[in-house]
Amino acid sequence: MRLDQANEMIGRKVVVKVPATSANLGPGFDTLGMALSFYDELEVEATDSPSAHVEVVGEGQGEVSTGDDNLVVKAIAYTFAHFRQPLPGLKLKAHNYIPHGRGMGSSGAAVVAGIMAAKGLLEGFVEMTSTDLLVIATELEGHPDNVAPALFGGLTIAWQDETGPKHKKLFVHRGVSPLVLVPKNKMSTELARSLQPESVPHDDAVFNVSRSALLIAALTQSPELLLAATEDRLHQNYRAAAMPETDAVITALRAQGHAAVVSGAGPSVLVLASDPAERLAAAKLAAKEFPQWVPLMLAVDFKGATVTMYRNKDANS
Repeated sequence: MRLDQANEMIGRKVVVKVPATSANLGPGFDTLGMALSFYDELEVEATDSPSAHVEVVGEGQGEVSTGDDNLVVKAIAYTFAHFRQPLPGLKLKAHNYIPHGRGMGSSGAAVVAGIMAAKGLLEGFVEMTSTDLLVIATELEGHPDNVAPALFGGLTIAWQDETGPKHKKLFVHRGVSPLVLVPKNKMSTELARSLQPESVPHDDAVFNVSRSALLIAALTQSPELLLAATEDRLHQNYRAAAMPETDAVITALRAQGHAAVVSGAGPSVLVLASDPAERLAAAKLAAKEFPQWVPLMLAVDFKGATVTMYRNKDANS
């Protein structure tokens, strides 16, 4: 970037919207993810300040960093560095709605928000492909199962090969009606992962391969199969002792025929209902037996993260 281009960026403002996500979806450990209609919003302006200034509203207010070590700022800086572009000063206002530490992809959303903000700020200077976005997000987040649906929306299958992370976006059957039940307590993703064994029995691996394949069919074509398709033997049972109430919620819902699973690393519970009536029945059951849990009746987000750029003359409008 030439000096005149760097100066041109000062005052440029972008607005980013990123959906919450639920990863794993039961048997699809570290592979499947879904974008949900619950969003964080971010305003970013390039300034001539030597550092970043962050204002946080909502989730994380008074807790997360408001300086250069803020996760969104780090993601912006990482993206600029990836394309060898000088980083301007940054003024951010984060409107956070996605609960932190609840298994709804809040850290992945922050990473994606920063990358998309950088994309907007660098528009006209650097062109970023969807592959670029996924590679950078995976490098920052560590694995693509949350960042892929946050970036691209819908149901995503994510994997990695010798050339890097890949994804396939699928459209979910219109009858599928997600319900997320959110508790007050949090769960560390690192702790949840530490409870996983290094190897699993052959029968359990085969079981999950069959259920993962079935889950794709259930989510895209045959929602009536969701209860069987969301069975899992790879991760939820190993984590149950660390999240006893989550396990109790899932057990109660599945006993009544509802396809309930741990959302991401937990402790929230995702219910994949086959239609709105079933979702309402699941929500009523949860409200009766677990009244402290907050129900979120959501849709599948099909757009993924978006960025809107305002030209310099509109920056203060």
